[in-house]
Amino acid sequence: MKTPQASIITIGDELLIGQTIDTNSAFIAQELNRLGLWVRRRVAVGDDREEIISALREESKNSSLLILTGGLGPTADDITKPLLCDYFGGKLVRNQAVLEHIERLFEKVYKRPGALLERNQKQADVPDNCLVLHNPSGSAPGMLFDQKGIICISLPGVPREMKELMTTAVVPWIKENITRPFIVHRTLLTCGIGESMLAELLHEFERTLPAQISLAYLPNYGMVKLRLTGKSESRTGLKEQVDDLAQQLAVLTADYLVTDQDLSMEAIIGQLLLNKNWTVATAESCTGGLIAHQLSSIPGASAYFKGSVVCYDNEMKEDLLGVQKKTLQEHGAVSEQTVTEMVEGVRKRTNANVAVAVSGIMGPSGGTPDKPVGTVCVAVSNGDKTMATTLRLGFDRARNTQQTALFALNLLRKLIVSG
Repeated sequence: MKTPQASIITIGDELLIGQTIDTNSAFIAQELNRLGLWVRRRVAVGDDREEIISALREESKNSSLLILTGGLGPTADDITKPLLCDYFGGKLVRNQAVLEHIERLFEKVYKRPGALLERNQKQADVPDNCLVLHNPSGSAPGMLFDQKGIICISLPGVPREMKELMTTAVVPWIKENITRPFIVHRTLLTCGIGESMLAELLHEFERTLPAQISLAYLPNYGMVKLRLTGKSESRTGLKEQVDDLAQQLAVLTADYLVTDQDLSMEAIIGQLLLNKNWTVATAESCTGGLIAHQLSSIPGASAYFKGSVVCYDNEMKEDLLGVQKKTLQEHGAVSEQTVTEMVEGVRKRTNANVAVAVSGIMGPSGGTPDKPVGTVCVAVSNGDKTMATTLRLGFDRARNTQQTALFALNLLRKLIVSG
């Protein structure tokens, strides 16, 4: 089969009302993209038979690969399987291998007492005109229909089960049965420049890109990822061409470039600390431990992350970090003088090589004429050098907090690099 366009259809009322965040379609799209398949559309529909059928018909007009998630459980609102059976003209038959797998799950894994309920046994009923995809982690099998030029793959909605089926069954099937182009990505991370300014800076570079290579701007909270994507029917020279353009891009964005790898800021800092065999600690007021959470979210962070002091109250700043009462009285908790004493205090008390401290007014209340909402002070220190600065942010509380954490981490990165 030649390269198809793909559509992803997620099923469930919980998605439409916002009760559950759809992470499934993002994962599926990433896997398809790695295979060189273009996702034309992502659609969410409720547990409604006519809506699901309408989505199947509409997406089949332009996409020949449809991937569905959800609606495969044992309850009355799980209608995907009988619907697909009718849609593709099959009939439900009990699959002995699936039934034996379900029995093993309930006995050995779930350890449920008593006989298997009929509703659980019915999960072994599958359309007789589909390829059954074994679900090692759950009782709902995946199903693959190949009819009239349309490939339709139905997967469970439970993220862990969907991911395992996608990687162990769907991806290998696609590799074996679908002719795909070669695709190469290179991602660079910038910080401190907005998307429009970057676009202006890179206007000429972008204008001269070859037809098979594109540049995407991916902004998020003060950072912009630049992704170069090369797509070709031939592997020859494609990676080298994309790598060369990535080097050119790095030179053009040198003043704002954080890394030429597809990494988060906290992962970059982790690598830098490991390379220097350094440790880090944080002292946080307004971010409430967010910076510590981001640093410790990286696997292996225990090798370099010493800990954090979250100190909203001024008394805590004095008792735990050694901030002087006089400093707080004369300059206030949100001041460069206070965060300087906070960062030096936490670095000394944890014996870390570097530290970062923040204190600010996130809103929506608490501001004054001298220090309005969005005023944030940040400091970093390595013992020999301490730097402090003041931010003037103009967003809501959540975004102010995220922006502060990003700025603080980037300032910390610069300190580590310079040291």
